[in-house]
Amino acid sequence: MQLVFSDLNPRVVDAWHSICGELENVEIRNDSLLDINLDAVVSPANSFGFMDGGIDGAYSAHFRQDVQLAVRRVIHERHAGELVVGTACVVETGDEYIPHLIAAPTMRVPMMLPADSVNIYLATRAALLTARQNGGINRIGFPGMGTGIGRVPAAVCASQMRQAVEDVVLERYRMPTSWAEASERHQLLYGAKPRDLQGR
Repeated sequence: MQLVFSDLNPRVVDAWHSICGELENVEIRNDSLLDINLDAVVSPANSFGFMDGGIDGAYSAHFRQDVQLAVRRVIHERHAGELVVGTACVVETGDEYIPHLIAAPTMRVPMMLPADSVNIYLATRAALLTARQNGGINRIGFPGMGTGIGRVPAAVCASQMRQAVEDVVLERYRMPTSWAEASERHQLLYGAKPRDLQGR
């Protein structure tokens, strides 16, 4: 699986270079994903499939087929009306150069994400797992997940995306052996010094 991390925001691109730059299967670019030949692009939209703003608005305007309608139909028919964060789905775009779109929500509704959110990891992981389960999707384009409306700092975005790549593509994931280990890993995703989240 080959990944293209590309965004028009130079801060996001710089963070990717710093944090993900040595990953052999990741190509980093400062271009529009819509100008790159890919098997699929990733939509970091919301759980209800509304695609009228940010990168999703650009996707909707670019593809000949009504991508938003296709995404919302799949959400309605296969996910009981809501594609929760941590899950993803694939639709066809009708485009010769980017034939698929993977919807992988970074938020339930359009909103600024809190500082302790791990939604970027969950969404990136879901997109990668979904691509792996669908034959023919090998070259995937990702924007800066959650860095638009979600206002996730570029470094946090890059760190969480990298962890998802390591866990899924590089197959380095192992289940935590205790709740303490799980809690520590969770907090490290957003750069916090691990503490007892149960307040004891």
